[in-house]
Amino acid sequence: MSNPLSPHPLPCIAVVDDDQALRESLAWLLESVGLATQAYADGETFLATRAATVDAVLLDVRMPGLSGLQVHQQLRDEGITLPVIIMTGHGDVPMAISALKGGAFDFIEKPFNPQQLIDTVQQALNLHQRERLAQSQLAALQARYQSLRPKEQQIILHVAEGMTSREIAAHIGVSGKTVEVYRLRAMKTMGATNLAQLVRQAIALELVACLPDPASGLSRR
Repeated sequence: MSNPLSPHPLPCIAVVDDDQALRESLAWLLESVGLATQAYADGETFLATRAATVDAVLLDVRMPGLSGLQVHQQLRDEGITLPVIIMTGHGDVPMAISALKGGAFDFIEKPFNPQQLIDTVQQALNLHQRERLAQSQLAALQARYQSLRPKEQQIILHVAEGMTSREIAAHIGVSGKTVEVYRLRAMKTMGATNLAQLVRQAIALELVACLPDPASGLSRR
């Protein structure tokens, strides 16, 4: 799936390397398997274009100006979570390991095995697609939660904490029947078909840290 912010109809890979012949070779290889590319001779030019226009980055570790590690760090500092594949030459593996520890997706050594490179890029794109889908789903969940009335939000929190309807009623000063009405209405708005799903949603929203202990009485309704 292509980045919705990208002007390209195909997934787009940024190739950032000061070696023109290598940039052209990588662009040809990636485009031969149906991917779009954008090539950059240095990290500064790449960063200036705004990385949100691509879906993954092939980033040389050694370049004039900013190194690949510095470019990757700047992406992270700006909150850009693109999958980054570090390209390394002989003797650069320790730098690549450092990049992995900093959150890079993978590293690949020059000279490349073409199929290995394609496979690594496809894995990075699949990861990016899953992450964007998860972010979209979380944003939609947050929007539904924010549309709830304050008491409905409060009831979801207490349900996720493992409180019974009777305990919630006593805690917020309403009747047990009112708690049930609010809970059912909240579940409908949140798109939760059962209490377990409602609790999982509360965890995703970070209303609670983890699933309540089964002994806490969540199932006692």
